Amino acid sequence: MKALMGLLLLLVSGSVFAGDAIYTGLFSNKALDGYDTVAYFTEGKPVKGNSAYTTEYNGADWYFSSKQNRVLFVNDPAKYAPQYGGFCAWAVAAKSDRAPGDPQQWTIVKDTNNVAKLYLNYDKTIKQRWEQDISGFIVKGDKNWPTLLAN
Repeated sequence: MKALMGLLLLLVSGSVFAGDAIYTGLFSNKALDGYDTVAYFTEGKPVKGNSAYTTEYNGADWYFSSKQNRVLFVNDPAKYAPQYGGFCAWAVAAKSDRAPGDPQQWTIVKDTNNVAKLYLNYDKTIKQRWEQDISGFIVKGDKNWPTLLAN
């Protein structure tokens, strides 16, 4: 069933998510499905956020597991927010399209300036495709993302 739903979402993703800067799902305004984006960097794993520690950024609600993580994000959201708004990095790069990013399928990659960036993928299979050429997909994704934002 998940595969069928995923295929459907990939087919209609451009129209469903058009113009959204942050992926929040169809029935929610939570970025990263409520996971703490700072925790990927500080704890090296996905950690569910707490509704006691939230903020708004780019039209989405961001949840954090601690007050400290919320403060870190508020002080530098670009440092911690996932690339491509949390949409699937492989879909942005390979298909020039938007697809949901799964907070459990993530990668932190250091760029040429040694700055760590968070990328999400749709599912485990897509993440395996992404891992075959991460640097190439990042180049393509960085090129495609501004156009996807404008649509």
